[in-house]
Amino acid sequence: MKFDIYNQKNEKSGTIDLVERIFKVKFNPTLIHQALLAQIASQRSPLVHTKGRGDVSGGGKKPWRQKGTGRARHGSSRSPIWKGGGVTFGPSKERVFAKKINKKMNRLAIFSVLSKKTEDGDLKIFDKFEFDVKKSKTATMAKFLNNLFGNKKSVLLVSSLKNNINKAVSNIKNIDAIGSQSLNVHDLLKYKNIIFEKEAISEIEKHYK
Repeated sequence: MKFDIYNQKNEKSGTIDLVERIFKVKFNPTLIHQALLAQIASQRSPLVHTKGRGDVSGGGKKPWRQKGTGRARHGSSRSPIWKGGGVTFGPSKERVFAKKINKKMNRLAIFSVLSKKTEDGDLKIFDKFEFDVKKSKTATMAKFLNNLFGNKKSVLLVSSLKNNINKAVSNIKNIDAIGSQSLNVHDLLKYKNIIFEKEAISEIEKHYK
């Protein structure tokens, strides 16, 4: 599948052959939703935590002797039925929210999003992300993106492994950058426009053989 390549001045400079198994896959919203939920759930960490009877301090001494007092027998004042005792069946930090998804399914979900972006015209490929070393990289990148999308920009830049541009876009609002081997459903859906470096395309094709 032929696709146009642009230079830093946003001028067409050539074409590239995109692999159809990655960039021309049938859109599957159900699979994409499943992969997105799995990714978000795996990143979730348990924050709410209650203390069980073993976590509450004190309670080591038996409140009163076993027999002869006329009262019910108790072994600890930190029992859940006592005030100030532990909590039964409360939320625990040991809870695991992660959801598993088949590796092939996750890949297909990524391909489906990329194909949809390609079809909708939200994907663009540039020769190389180059910066003027005498000027601020962030300022150069901000000017470059403003020329492409104006103020209303929501862009994800996918760079090659040799070109780390995370610092150049870290202070620009609604802009993010990832490496060619870090593609994921969440980032691809979060940003409207996806910009690829030419070299990153070949790295992606090799990575997803």
